Amino acid sequence: MAGLATPDEVADYLKIPKRTLDQWRYLGIGPKSVRVGRHCRYRWADVERWLAEHERGAA
Repeated sequence: MAGLATPDEVADYLKIPKRTLDQWRYLGIGPKSVRVGRHCRYRWADVERWLAEHERGAA
């Protein structure tokens, strides 16, 4: 995947509620996000990196 994703797309990809993703962003524990104007977006590379860092057994 390349480019930017909406919070809905990322939540769907991770199979979590969008509200959970919003809370993770607020707490600073979710994938890195960027602001495009007033909109929140995610780079797919950042989502994949975050996911790899949170695999079980990852150091």
